[in-house]
Amino acid sequence: MTLFTAIHRRVAACRNGADPTLIAKLASGWAVLGDPQVLRGYCLLLPDPVVPHLNALHAAGQARFLADMALLGDAVLAATGALRINYAMFGNLEPALHAHVFPRYSDEPEALRTAHPWGYDWTRARAFDVLRCAELQARIRDRLLKTAADRSAQEDVLDPR
Repeated sequence: MTLFTAIHRRVAACRNGADPTLIAKLASGWAVLGDPQVLRGYCLLLPDPVVPHLNALHAAGQARFLADMALLGDAVLAATGALRINYAMFGNLEPALHAHVFPRYSDEPEALRTAHPWGYDWTRARAFDVLRCAELQARIRDRLLKTAADRSAQEDVLDPR
C-alpha cells in the first residue's frame, strides 16, 4: 500500500503542470518554492519518483538527489544574494524524501540569525503568491539552468569519456 503524503501530491501536481510554486524539473525531481516563504527564496527539492527516504535510493540516485539539492542551493544563493544556504531533510512529518533549501540573510533578526529555520513562526510567514514570487521564481530558474549548463560543460571537459 502506498502512503500518499503532501510530497506525493505536490509531485503529481508538478507532473501535471498544476503546481504554481514549480521552478524547474531537475534530474532527480522537482524544484519548487516553499509555501509559506518563511525566508525569501525558501525552496524544496521533491524526488520523482517519490521514495520514503534517501536510503531507499540506490547509490547513483542518492548522488543525483544530493547533487540536485546543491545545484538548487547554488541557484538560490545566486538569485537571492543570501549569506549562505541551509539544507535539511527529515521526513518525520511527511514520510517521503524531500529536501528543504533555506537561504539565510545577514539582516535576519539577531535572535533567529543562527537558529534553525523552524525557530521562525511559520504561521506568520508570507504565503506563496504567484504575482509576488514570479520574479524570484524566474531568477532561480535562470540560475538553475545556467549553473546546470556550466556544470555539464565542465564535466564534458573533465570527463575523458
